[in-house]
Amino acid sequence: MSDLAALAARYRQDPESVYHTWFLHDGNRLKAFRSIRRGVQEVVRAVRAGTFGNDYKGSPLETVLESVTEQKQVFQGAAHAFYWKPKLRIPDIYEDDGHKRAFADFLDGCLRTADEAKLLELVIDLDRRRIKGLGPAAANVLYFLHPTLFPPFNTAILRGFNAVFGDKKKLGSWTAYLEMREAVRRANAGLSPPLSTDLGAFAGLLFEAGVGRLVVGGAAAEDLAAHRAEAEKAVRKRHQEVEEDRREENDHLRVQAALARVGRALKYDVHVAANDRGRVWDGTPLAAMTVGRLPDLGLPDEVAQTVSLIDVLWLTPGAGQVVAAFEVEKSTSIYSGILRLVDLARSVPDQATHLYLVAPDGREREIQAQLCRPAFADLGEARVRYLLFSDLHTHCDGLCTFGQDHHALLRIARCRPG
Repeated sequence: MSDLAALAARYRQDPESVYHTWFLHDGNRLKAFRSIRRGVQEVVRAVRAGTFGNDYKGSPLETVLESVTEQKQVFQGAAHAFYWKPKLRIPDIYEDDGHKRAFADFLDGCLRTADEAKLLELVIDLDRRRIKGLGPAAANVLYFLHPTLFPPFNTAILRGFNAVFGDKKKLGSWTAYLEMREAVRRANAGLSPPLSTDLGAFAGLLFEAGVGRLVVGGAAAEDLAAHRAEAEKAVRKRHQEVEEDRREENDHLRVQAALARVGRALKYDVHVAANDRGRVWDGTPLAAMTVGRLPDLGLPDEVAQTVSLIDVLWLTPGAGQVVAAFEVEKSTSIYSGILRLVDLARSVPDQATHLYLVAPDGREREIQAQLCRPAFADLGEARVRYLLFSDLHTHCDGLCTFGQDHHALLRIARCRPG
């Protein structure tokens, strides 16, 4: 077995590696692809409409990066490169209208093609513009548009790459990123089997090496040994993060089970997110509370896949119409959750679907702020309400016992201010 194959095997076998905690088993990773694509479309639209603004805060780009940075440890800090630093005038895509348009054109081009050669041309053309401060951190957005062609990129991943491949590539260079990308693709293809066609899996390996959790042999090991204390701290921190993730998943699961229980009591068919139905709450698998598959709603494949990942759907028995949809957001992006609900409503406009965001009490102000965003100001007949965890748990038994239909939820649901 080669050194890389042995390293990949250890990476796969570690239950606390990002291969397991993010790549394989984090349902939010799958949900992020469509919401980030929609967010990038909004960035392009805002630039061309002249409404993008001259700061990162409050711009459509901020919502895109929020969806990126919620993707576990691998993407922590991904937004920092896009913060507007007025003293340095970087990244220069806020005040320079030409650079702003060039960045929007780059994103639009990446949205419109999946051809590798054309995508590489777009990257090279952007690099040639030498826009101050706009480096390969943008590859983290590119990854969510084309995950089989472009890996994520940050300091830890680059450090891991240099350790694994014995290289000395520098941060902030598109040329270095493209060289790294080619090496990653070749190395991944050389594994039997590859970690995944999705390059996020291999980037996760590099990330683990870069933070010292995955020890690399040879001279690189000596270099990493000099930072043993930091590596041990990284291991302890990851363990704490995994434990916190498990607590959050438990809260999420409890709410899903409550919504499924209420839906069944109100005589609806219940569909639980495809990636969650293998989980068990209070001795009952979610699979036992849900229909076998999502009914054919006449949606395009991409939209149908997104809808199948909505946390809970209540369906008219036998008819397959979506009566109510629920997105549970314990700590993940409120914006992305709303976007998935709105996607559903716009995809089935002939159905009167009630949309609910379900979140902890402490996130109420954040929910209200997101619901007041211009992007959600005019949804036509679609209206997003929200339920707080405490209200749902307090009234769950009452809803099951005395509720007649989905309108019972309106007694505890809340709306955006105004």
